[in-house]
Amino acid sequence: MKMLISALLLGMTTCAAFADDSGAAQIKRGEYLARAGDCVACHTKMGGKPFAGGLPMATPIGTIYSTNITPDKKTGIGNYSWDDFQKAVRHGVAKNGQTLYPAMPYPSYAVVSDEDMHALYAWFMHGVQPVEQANRKSDIPWPLSMRWPLAIWRGIFAPDVKAFQPLSGQDAVLARGQYLVEGLGHCGACHTPRSLTMQEKALNDSEGSDYLAGSSAPIDGWTASNLRGDSRDGLGGWSEDELVQFLRTGRNDRTAVFGGMTDVVQHSLQHLSAEDATAIARYLKSLGARDPNQVGFAADNAEANALWHGDDSKPGASVYIDSCAACHKTDGSGYKRFFPMLRGNAVVQAGDPTSLIHIVLSGATLPGVKGAPSTITMPAFGWRLSDQQTADVVNFIRTSWGNTAKTPVSARDVAKVRKEMAEPQGSPNVEKLIEVK
Repeated sequence: MKMLISALLLGMTTCAAFADDSGAAQIKRGEYLARAGDCVACHTKMGGKPFAGGLPMATPIGTIYSTNITPDKKTGIGNYSWDDFQKAVRHGVAKNGQTLYPAMPYPSYAVVSDEDMHALYAWFMHGVQPVEQANRKSDIPWPLSMRWPLAIWRGIFAPDVKAFQPLSGQDAVLARGQYLVEGLGHCGACHTPRSLTMQEKALNDSEGSDYLAGSSAPIDGWTASNLRGDSRDGLGGWSEDELVQFLRTGRNDRTAVFGGMTDVVQHSLQHLSAEDATAIARYLKSLGARDPNQVGFAADNAEANALWHGDDSKPGASVYIDSCAACHKTDGSGYKRFFPMLRGNAVVQAGDPTSLIHIVLSGATLPGVKGAPSTITMPAFGWRLSDQQTADVVNFIRTSWGNTAKTPVSARDVAKVRKEMAEPQGSPNVEKLIEVK
């Protein structure tokens, strides 16, 4: 009898421990998925508490502010049931029935599985510190602030909520990467061009080659790169290993992260498992080119030779020698994993030069991350370069060493970027990013 009672007690203890471990495991999994979704970047204002909202986001009709998604019952989502939670995340409908602004990427989250949604709910309800912070109303003027048109937009453009299903016979790694890119990663929200009605032109590759072909307009002063297989301004020349390294560290032998993508690496991608980073890279490398006829980079040493022999007669060359060559070299090759290569760089050769102009004017900080702890800063040059000097050096970089950017940059283009930089932006300064514990 004693043995039987002992066995029963042991069994009860084991079951209780399993239940506790299962709950902890669910919360931990939810934390990982929240990092994969980069939720903290949008739902945390500069200097604020994680997930308490308040981050300003500029839109064509005014500024909106992210909401408090901590489990605070008064000002957050503490009173949300699981169904309330999944409706907000996947359907774009808040607990009060209002349609969310599509700055919340619910069209992407529509493919997230129930299993992952339950884990996310467990994390936000039990793993996030409650913060009492009232949500801030948008600065969108009436009548544009009315919500009912959003419901019409959602009905027309948001996809049906349906968990991602891999294709029959699809490689498991490729399928995992597709799920992360299309779903929680919501890569298309920035990297897919949008129509005049602001919906993404494609939500997945089956809807056309616009998917992940780069933003159609700057976002907070930066353009999102082409992630397809284009030879000049896409990922056509990258290997899978180079892409994995970039995702996990924000740098590789070719380039370094900048702009809004810095937040993504800092908050999200550096925390991915090696398996998930590989899956994402493999899926992105499977995407065909938007322009199959695009000619790839072919090195041309004419400018490097001219600079080596003291010839800086080409417009912008003397500015490059004075301000850029020490780090990026006279041949544009840079220093691997520290100062990015400019020759053959997809961002340098992109049709829209906004990002390159922005970097020259404001500089950039490459943050230290787990796999690459060194923080590297490029100084700003906007304080001492005129609009014309900036245009000249950007044009020099975009047309030297074999680079074949086709759109010339004018002083007016630089002045426009400079003016936009002076206006308040929605993204936090990368040097003051919040580390989520």
